[in-house]
Amino acid sequence: MKTMTCKQLGGACDEAFSANTFDEIVNMSKNHGMKMFKQKDKRHLDAMEKISLLMQDQNKMEEWFNQKKEEFNAL
Repeated sequence: MKTMTCKQLGGACDEAFSANTFDEIVNMSKNHGMKMFKQKDKRHLDAMEKISLLMQDQNKMEEWFNQKKEEFNAL
């Protein structure tokens, strides 16, 4: 089991997610992000804006995603 925080995954807080696979931890992070979006949490909305901008360039988004996956695998 490996643990990463919301911040480590591109978010805005120190909430920790623990999972056996990177896909599981990404899912947990997405669910957390949706919850924060519904609550209109400014810090998370700002972080989502940065990710949204990154998503406009497929290569940069893929590079970022692979970097996060490598960080997870290194834990």
